Amino acid sequence: MQRLYLRENSNSCYHRVFLPPDDRLLMLPTSKTNNRPTTTAKLTPFIKPLCSLNQPAKYLATLSTLALFVSAMLTPLYAQAALPEAIQAALTRANLSATDISIVITPVGDKNASRLPAPIQVINSPKQGISNSHIDSQPKSLSADNVSADPDSIKKQATQNNKPKEVTVYQSPLVTIEKQTIKQHEKQLHAYTDDPYTYQSLESTPSLLPDDGQSVPSAPNQNSENNGSNVTTNNIKISFSPLLSHQADIARTPASTMKLVPSFIALDTLGADFVWHTRVYHTGIIIGDKLYGDLIIQGSGDPKMTHERLQQLLYKVQTAGIRHINGDIIVDSAIFKNVTKNPAAFDNSPLRPYNASPDGFLVNFSSIGIQSYPLDNTRAQLTYTPQLANYQLPSMINIRSAACGQARYSLAPQWQPTQLTLNANLPDSCGEHAFYVAYPDAKDFAARVIASKWQTLGNTLTGKVISQEKPYLSNKNIKEGKSPRGLAAIAISPLPIVSYPSLNLTQQIYDINHFSNNVMTEQVALSIGAYDNAGINRNGINKAGSDKVNADKAGVNKVDVNQESTDKDKVIHQQATSLYQFGQPPATDYSQALQAINHWWQTKLTTPPPHLTNGSGLCRDCTISAENLSELLTYAYAQPNFDAYVSSLGIAGVSGTISAHSERLPESQAIGRAWIKTGTLNNVTSMAGYVKGLSGQDYVVVGLINSDQALNAYTARPVLDAMLDWTAQH
Repeated sequence: MQRLYLRENSNSCYHRVFLPPDDRLLMLPTSKTNNRPTTTAKLTPFIKPLCSLNQPAKYLATLSTLALFVSAMLTPLYAQAALPEAIQAALTRANLSATDISIVITPVGDKNASRLPAPIQVINSPKQGISNSHIDSQPKSLSADNVSADPDSIKKQATQNNKPKEVTVYQSPLVTIEKQTIKQHEKQLHAYTDDPYTYQSLESTPSLLPDDGQSVPSAPNQNSENNGSNVTTNNIKISFSPLLSHQADIARTPASTMKLVPSFIALDTLGADFVWHTRVYHTGIIIGDKLYGDLIIQGSGDPKMTHERLQQLLYKVQTAGIRHINGDIIVDSAIFKNVTKNPAAFDNSPLRPYNASPDGFLVNFSSIGIQSYPLDNTRAQLTYTPQLANYQLPSMINIRSAACGQARYSLAPQWQPTQLTLNANLPDSCGEHAFYVAYPDAKDFAARVIASKWQTLGNTLTGKVISQEKPYLSNKNIKEGKSPRGLAAIAISPLPIVSYPSLNLTQQIYDINHFSNNVMTEQVALSIGAYDNAGINRNGINKAGSDKVNADKAGVNKVDVNQESTDKDKVIHQQATSLYQFGQPPATDYSQALQAINHWWQTKLTTPPPHLTNGSGLCRDCTISAENLSELLTYAYAQPNFDAYVSSLGIAGVSGTISAHSERLPESQAIGRAWIKTGTLNNVTSMAGYVKGLSGQDYVVVGLINSDQALNAYTARPVLDAMLDWTAQH
């Protein structure tokens, strides 16, 4: 017969409960991270009487009864105290301990009414009747600038790119895909480019899955004033105890799983159909197809203004009647202020696109694609996308015998003031290869690309392209000691001649979480601070500003011509009669954006807010607990915009940053059944998202591994793979 032993400590009557002979722990230690006050409170009435027992033999019957009761009460805690065998074994193989990991796995929703997409069935060999013909086996070449761009093709492309994908999420049929197809797709991507995630974001490559099986949902009804108001949700909330909870409240560095925070908060505050509007105004007057004045491009913070979309924007300016500009092109990126960072500060890799700085008018992630085409065994031709105006880019490179690697090893590029130098010969094993290299200055990059694209369209510009982090100055000539004369003195156009919408937030969030795009996340996080705080409506116009357009409310739609602004750069010597002057929210910085995120968290959730210094997780001082992430994911599961959120995540063993799950754990039950965001730094490995169990139950799953030593990601990731597999088996 087993006996119950109660061990005493100095702080309370009894501290831990053990059962001999194996000294197996039943009750969790009362440490800060593992204390369970609720359970302690429940046991107190039963344990307290034991403190006054001076003659244990006299109360043998009472002790026996209490022993049975305590054993029954504490069995669930024992299940939480010890990690599952598969996870513990993976930790041991990775030379990690249970103290290095935090895990929370919690059931969510009704198993008879799952909100997760249909699972993907991954098979080892194709079944009869299943075709993979929809999959493009070859990566798409970089779309290089065409000096004689066809306006008709640009117009057609603009129409196609602005049309949201109509993809069914609910009641979609089970999608089957061959494992070899996934493996071949990943192999070709990594062979073709040194940065497959940047490549897939910039080039908008087709999904590996057929159109009827993609997890990217269609945009919600844009006529709806309430975010997802056409979605019916159940008012009854079901709360589950965690299936597994281990060191849940320890704050850890999350790496890119932190992207789950701003991406959902943006969906919840701005709406899944939110779009950024880049507007174009002008001063002066248009005569024929010539503008006598300046063209003003007002940046909106659009996270994905690719070089192709920028060309479409400029083509719309051309179709509005302007082909020649007798003046300057001014780029106003003032919506974000003081957000430029040192690209080498984080890991001394300034050339990698993941280190690019956000900007109010970010173009192509401030990155250029370099594609190599070997001509013979000694030389290769190089092309660049996009082209940079007034900047020399080498068109030829010698070839050496070496293995192909990242751009900094294969090309050793260096940005000079007026030219790009390549300090290494191209390895012969690269063949036709696409490298991505970040430019060090977002504003200079945008200005050079705009100048090149404007010329590509067959247009002319007598002045310069000037990109600045301040609004357009109508008195710029006065500051130079000149008075505006003639046509140049005519005010900014009342309305934009072009208002170019971005891809909607649902599509942008997909890139952020599927391809772990850092700079896009920063753009979205900053936009939360800008647009949510400013009260921006569905069309991206400041609601207060819209009122000013419709009526002269409170007499605030005019600016005194003699009034001096507190901002020395912003002095408008005219009536504020243009949408340009009040159609945008005030400038936003990181502090304001992170404040908005914290405010949302404190309003909607109960756990303490995470500590963020940016939105992407590319930081070593950012922290969040597994409990934090679990609560966020659980909350998101019940919200109208959940479809857009879960569909942005990679599918275990199929797509995104979790596609290699099936390679690491081929027999995993989570393959095709888990929607996961991953994170990796040199001492961090993390996964968080959703798993559909074999029982039909949905689960929120969070695993964070931090180590004082540098982690080998290849050995640490299988620990979290085991966590997904274990969850899927339930």
